Amino acid sequence: MPTGASGYVGRFAPTPSGPLHFGSLLTALASWLDARAAGGRWLLRIDDIDTPRVDPEAEEAIVRSLDAHHLHWDGAIVRQSDHEERYRAALARLQPLCFACRCSRRVLGGARIYPGTCRHLGLAMGESTSIRIRVNDGRIEFDDRVQGHHAEQLAVESGDFVVWRRDDMVAYPLAVIVDDEAMGITHILRGTDLLPNTPRQLYIADALGVRRPSYAHLPVIVEAGGIKLSKHTGATAPDNRFARHNLTSALNLLGFEPPPGDVPELLAWAIANWNIYKVPATNAFASFIALS
Repeated sequence: MPTGASGYVGRFAPTPSGPLHFGSLLTALASWLDARAAGGRWLLRIDDIDTPRVDPEAEEAIVRSLDAHHLHWDGAIVRQSDHEERYRAALARLQPLCFACRCSRRVLGGARIYPGTCRHLGLAMGESTSIRIRVNDGRIEFDDRVQGHHAEQLAVESGDFVVWRRDDMVAYPLAVIVDDEAMGITHILRGTDLLPNTPRQLYIADALGVRRPSYAHLPVIVEAGGIKLSKHTGATAPDNRFARHNLTSALNLLGFEPPPGDVPELLAWAIANWNIYKVPATNAFASFIALS
């Protein structure tokens, strides 16, 4: 896809498992502002490969909410469900680094680090096996624009990880890297809940020989008790009738104090004053104004 004059291409990639909650709206706003302030493009991708989680009405609700808040995207909506051949082609390129694994979650017993059970068994890849990629002893390092420098040794933190699921579905780290590369994504803003996944994605990017995007992981919003606000926990959607109030509240959490005005004026001010280094370098916002 063509880039903007600046070469910047950002994206927002919600999972259509429910309506857009306030935490996702905050992420979408920050991502949109970062792209617009850079004179770049902002794309919308629906990450719908995990079909058991897909709500048939969610995509329409997400699009309607983005539109109500004037967070308009460039080009056509991209859907991961259209790209299975793309993922299988990438898997074929990774084949020399991969192995079949018959370990179920029950067998692994919730182990945080894969113990290498099937690494050297030479199992056939097929039904009832997942596919894991072998990790080496090196460190994955990157500079996050909000959270700072991050370094992780996958062999110590996770071990060999799954790139293709045992239900014959691409795993999230592979799908995201393949799609971001195909879309020409240069900058990614998303929640800190996805920060632990980033080293795996970068490991895949390096293995495929594709460009690493720039990352910025924003604080997530947590409810009472420290639980992340999410569709999974039943978070409701912000009321689209109060878009200016919703956007103002999001900007306040991101470290900005916008002046009064309607939504177009508010967003114009936010673009002109956007500075990602004002975003708090914390994992979570512990409190917020309920907007449902």
